[in-house]
Amino acid sequence: MTTSSVLAAIARDLAPVLDFVENSAYAKRWGDPSISDFVFGNPHDMPLPGIANALTRWTEPEDKNWYAYQRNEPDAVATVVSSLRESHGLAFEPEDVFLTPGAFGALSVTLRALLDPGDEVVFLSPPWFFYEAMIRLAGAAPVRVRLEPPAFDPDPAAVEAALTERTRAIILNTPHNPSGRLYGHDELAAVAGVLRTAAGRNGRPITVLADEAYRRILFDGRSFTSPAAVYDDTIVLYTYGKTLLAPGERFGYAALHPSMENRPALREALTLSQIVGGWQFPNAILQKAIGDLNALSIDVGALQARRDRLAAALPEMGYELIVPEGTFYMLVRSPVEDDVAFTESLAAHDVFVGPGTIFELPGWLRLSLTANDDMVERSLPGFAAALDAVRPN
Repeated sequence: MTTSSVLAAIARDLAPVLDFVENSAYAKRWGDPSISDFVFGNPHDMPLPGIANALTRWTEPEDKNWYAYQRNEPDAVATVVSSLRESHGLAFEPEDVFLTPGAFGALSVTLRALLDPGDEVVFLSPPWFFYEAMIRLAGAAPVRVRLEPPAFDPDPAAVEAALTERTRAIILNTPHNPSGRLYGHDELAAVAGVLRTAAGRNGRPITVLADEAYRRILFDGRSFTSPAAVYDDTIVLYTYGKTLLAPGERFGYAALHPSMENRPALREALTLSQIVGGWQFPNAILQKAIGDLNALSIDVGALQARRDRLAAALPEMGYELIVPEGTFYMLVRSPVEDDVAFTESLAAHDVFVGPGTIFELPGWLRLSLTANDDMVERSLPGFAAALDAVRPN
């Protein structure tokens, strides 16, 4: 029996991630309440009470179609449109909002709707784990543009060098996972200028896929600028899973910029992609509950307090780190070249972090600030002991 050669190639590309998830010390200890778990953006405290209240409220059926097939239901879409108009200052239209199972689903639906074989999609590295794999699965070629630490600035010249006549889209993630960088108006406008020039030269649009999963997770009173503010040919991708810290409840959307060209054709393509891609709509109860869920948020101040605690304690020990402006994550430089090996050293002290190698950033570690306060305090002696063990005598 043979299996898909495309998936086999994707598995090879994802080997560092898959090996960590399946074979690391973390794989053996995941879920152990005694560890300090900084690996992924999972909850380590009880969920927001409002989530259960909303789901319970909308579970009781009011008519025979309560649990029937649901597409982009008008009431749910109206909530998203109102939220987008307020947050982005743009007149998004209900016809241009497509409800999906999270931003993961939104990206999947959008890539299928846009791409033909031979197209290219640019993404910024270090990336979210699955950008490259999803581009390949959609039949296109991924093109990587490096963000250089510690600034992780998007370099317009590097983006320009990556663009060809086959470029169909670019994924821009702000705030950026894993660096925590929040890109401002001028940075985004500089990239937008390069895209407009290339699109004019190519005679077809280059679409920005704006991954805004963390746009409500901002620190120090910062404000968010969407790529849609500087570039009309943008599709906004969003998930409520981060804001609610409930990644297992899959609700998100893709939204077309109201000034985007060729929206009628894109609307048809996105709807068909939702259907034939495996009915990629949120389930019925989530759609009904979104009016309640949209108003909820985890305590961003508590995340910032954990950031500040680690940002004070780790440098005192001798670690170098990048203080994030948003997202769930903090980057810490590994004190030894082999970040995977140092991750295992920390694990021996019951401290579990993500090695930078699994998101194309060798020599670094990623810590999730969704670890609870007790985990943070318990971890500090382990961080110190692991670092002491590799210091030169």
